[in-house]
Amino acid sequence: MHHQIAKLIIYGDMEKDCILYQFGEIFRSFEERRVSDTELIQNIYTQIKKLLIIATDYGFDHNLWHNYLTFYLVTNENPFSITCEKVGANDGSVNNFAKNDFRVFKALFEYDFSKIEQALGIDCFSQISDYKAIEKKELMYNKNVSEKIIALSSKLEQAKDENEFFDGVTEFYKDYGVGMFGLNKAFRIKEEADGNIAFLPINNMDKVMLDDLVGYEIQKQKLVENTAAFVEGRKANNVLLFGDSGTGKSTSIKAIVNEFYPQGLRMIEIYKHQFKDLSNVIAQIKNRNYRFIIYMDDLSFEEFEIEYKFLKAVIEGGVETRPDNILIYATSNRRHLIKETWNDRNDMEQDNGMHRSDTMEEKLSLVNRFGVTINYSKPTQKEYFKIVIELAKRQGIQMSEEELCKEANKWELSHGGISGRTAQQFINYLAGKKI
Repeated sequence: MHHQIAKLIIYGDMEKDCILYQFGEIFRSFEERRVSDTELIQNIYTQIKKLLIIATDYGFDHNLWHNYLTFYLVTNENPFSITCEKVGANDGSVNNFAKNDFRVFKALFEYDFSKIEQALGIDCFSQISDYKAIEKKELMYNKNVSEKIIALSSKLEQAKDENEFFDGVTEFYKDYGVGMFGLNKAFRIKEEADGNIAFLPINNMDKVMLDDLVGYEIQKQKLVENTAAFVEGRKANNVLLFGDSGTGKSTSIKAIVNEFYPQGLRMIEIYKHQFKDLSNVIAQIKNRNYRFIIYMDDLSFEEFEIEYKFLKAVIEGGVETRPDNILIYATSNRRHLIKETWNDRNDMEQDNGMHRSDTMEEKLSLVNRFGVTINYSKPTQKEYFKIVIELAKRQGIQMSEEELCKEANKWELSHGGISGRTAQQFINYLAGKKI
């Protein structure tokens, strides 16, 4: 096996803890008899366990070895795979190198494990070649993409040669993308020790859809129209959702990502202290074949905080133009984002009856860079009761509307007042009691 892996050109740059690399080293040790059988078996089982963890996370079944090799191919970000993601396969000379690698992977697909199993008295490779999962748990990653990996694995099993292998993999890149951005909806960022930015998948993102948010139809429609234009490649604006706490601002953003994920929409959540890294984040995603929403939750600044200047430069006003595949969506309880004080008026000027303060203009200029601002105001009591009744129906709670409204009124008086969040918490309370 290690002889085959050594022939890889485009896909050969792998970490030493990679399962494929480790199996190559194990088979090298087996052929050269460098370690004892006991140590070989222990090393094999260590990698088998890692393979089973991946299989569980993605819901793989049947031939786990084939599933893993396919997984490796669709998550390997290299110049060839990223180019195929954007424009598909072309007639460039790089295809010859790619087909060399696919010839290797075809050989790995067909690798005969019987020799090492017989020599060591094990059958783990036979087991993973016809694996039957006990129970498919809720997938940590997007189920549709996981199913497509399994489908591609089955297709590659039938490939007659490296040319058919090439066609199957490159078509997948073009249709679904490559790497973490193809397998996940949302990400956070982390600054590495070397100063680079790493993207961390958010695997447990709320599955809420827009229909789950009761009311706020006008607000949702504005958000949908802007996002639809964005993912379709038309002109769209940065969006600020502002208003009272618990009215569904953050929920709306999550729902938008879930709604438009199949059309290539991804979300990157960034916190205030990370604004200095915005330029690096944009540099890494601007050439990918996805549409990215950079999401900032509960955005607001105190008067002594200057991070908003990084945000202003990125949104509009910096030397480099913001890429077409990136928008900024933010939520805030403040309409103007930056706290204002009476001291801001110290530089007030008056000219022909007009009043102007440079400090106030500086602070207000940030919100003006959001082309779409959507107000999520606190519901009236009538709207609050309507939300409660609808959520109760969806939850299957058997109570009269009169009784529901009576209990909901008691609940909001002692749980933070009227809001959509309070309504949901009240329904959760009733559902927990199994009324």
